[in-house]
Amino acid sequence: MRHIDQAVIQSHGAIRFRSDYHYAVFEYWRSAKLLRYLERAGITQFGRVLDDGCGSGGMSVSFAEETGFVIGIDLSDRFAQVGRQLAKERNAKNIRFAQANGSELPFPNDSFDLILSHAVIEHVSNPSDYLREARRVLRPGGRLFLETAPYLSPSGVHLPRLKWPIPLYLFLGRRAAFQVSCWLAKYAPQSLQATHDDSSFLAKAKRHEENIDDLVYLVTLKNLRQHIADAGFKLVREDLEISKLAKKILPAWLVAKIPDIPFGRNILITNMEYILT
Repeated sequence: MRHIDQAVIQSHGAIRFRSDYHYAVFEYWRSAKLLRYLERAGITQFGRVLDDGCGSGGMSVSFAEETGFVIGIDLSDRFAQVGRQLAKERNAKNIRFAQANGSELPFPNDSFDLILSHAVIEHVSNPSDYLREARRVLRPGGRLFLETAPYLSPSGVHLPRLKWPIPLYLFLGRRAAFQVSCWLAKYAPQSLQATHDDSSFLAKAKRHEENIDDLVYLVTLKNLRQHIADAGFKLVREDLEISKLAKKILPAWLVAKIPDIPFGRNILITNMEYILT
């Protein structure tokens, strides 16, 4: 799984919202990108791994093929069927799933060598508690991988994109933009770039399910750095991905300064990846 097959990732990504199983398979193949990132960061041996917010469990299964033992936990039990089904299909016997709260982990101190937190912390009501618990169960010298995005960036705002490139959330505020997105998904789906297969908004509207806003922690570069420090972690690596549009239209010297611009950085940084110890 350390080979990134972009075509396969895109094909599964295009249908990931058909079901939890489809999403788990997408997570499984997408995990190759994380495995490559860790490898480039010098982390090639994983030991005992905790997937701290595993969702459908696809990433957990992927890592089970690369190491000795993996536990995937999540507040919901989305993994209950699909994660275990995928593990069985991949013959991954060194994996366990459990329904648990990442802010109150049911594990003793120093239990894991590597903890994964991929697109999770923005859904956590108390990020400081979540990070402190991760630090508690991480063995001395272990590593935490943390990935998220600023809530004002196109990827971090967790809203479907309009066919007309208008960032409604910057003008209306995110809460109002969420309600507008729900209305559009239900009554004017043709106004969105996505399809029912690659948008949770459209998929739920099609099934007559309510879209519930689960973006509870509004991530910014500043407050995330503060939560990391408050939890007692030390920074090993920080990688900030800048908007492709910004890199295309802005001079290189200004792009380099984006992380230092208080408001603009939370719009123009599209992804943040950390290795912590």
